[in-house]
Formats: sequence, C-alpha cells, structure tokens
Amino acid sequence: MGAAIGFAIAVALSQSRFLERGIIPYVVASQTIPLLAIAPMVVVGLGTKGVTDWISVAVLAAYLTFFPVTINVLRGLQSADPRAVELMRSYAAGRWAILWKLRVPASLPFLFSAFRIAAPLSIVGAIIAEPAASIQGGLGGAIVNFNQYYSIEPQELWATNTIAALVGIVFFLAVVVVEKIVVRRAPEHVA
Repeated sequence: MGAAIGFAIAVALSQSRFLERGIIPYVVASQTIPLLAIAPMVVVGLGTKGVTDWISVAVLAAYLTFFPVTINVLRGLQSADPRAVELMRSYAAGRWAILWKLRVPASLPFLFSAFRIAAPLSIVGAIIAEPAASIQGGLGGAIVNFNQYYSIEPQELWATNTIAALVGIVFFLAVVVVEKIVVRRAPEHVA
C-alpha cells in the first residue's frame, strides 16, 4: 500500500516541476514525525470510523514506506535520457506515452532500490504500530511483553528480535527475486 501510494505521488510530481517543488517539503516533513507519536493518533482516528486494528497497523506501515518509494521513483523518472525524451516528443508522443514507455522503464533500478528499503521498513512500521493498536498477538505486542521480563528471561526478547529480523530479511529477499525477474525483462535488456 505504501509503495503504491509512493509510486503514485512520484508520478504526479514528475509531471509538474511546480508541484514537485511545492509538495516535496511536505513529503520530507512527514517523515520527521516519530511513528511512536503518530501511531496512537492514527489508531484512534481510524477506530472512530469503524476500521479494524490491523488496518490501522497497515496504514502505519504504509506511512513509513511511502517516503523512500516516492523519493527514489521521482529521481528514477527524472533519470531518463533527455535525448530519448526529445526523440519521443519529436515523434509526437504524449506525456503518458513518454512516462510509461520511457520514464518508468528507466526508473526500474531506482524503484527496486526503494522497494528494498521499504520492505524491512514495513515490518518495523507494523511492529511499532501493534502496541498502539493494542494487538497482543503480533511481534510488537510480544516485544513489549518480553521487554518487561528481560532481566528474568532475556531469551524470549532475543527470539522476537530474531524473528523480526528474519521476517525483514525474507521481505527484502522477495524484492530482490522480483527485481531479478522484472529488470531482466526490462526493455533495455531485450534489445
């Protein structure tokens, strides 16, 4: 969800220099607010609208992941060769044709770089959001519970930390595998 939102914001910003200059400071400022401070507000705010706690956790994980995707994809979309852009314009290609046939394929390395950063961040976001949502069955609740008994039974806290790290690594490796498949089939590698 955060990657999709970040991608959409980057596409919108890439189409207007004015929009980019006006919105990027707010995108950056959004990441300066600690997730621990914003989590209770999101959980309570969404809870009053009848949204389940797990959806609140997903929203907070998305909040943490949209930033690297937005920034990297924006830079990737702007990295297309200017000569290729001019060539497409000389053939009367519209903005959307240039975007989808030139800019998006050129941004794939940046996109997957962002996904490799966002994948573990989504785990961190979910773990931090779970206690705010009063979810006891997840890793966040387990970490909070085992943290209280660390001096008596430290192995339980270490186990939850290890599991969180392994889940983050699995998400990261899943992105790497998808990247190998997609980038290998990208247009510049076909010719």
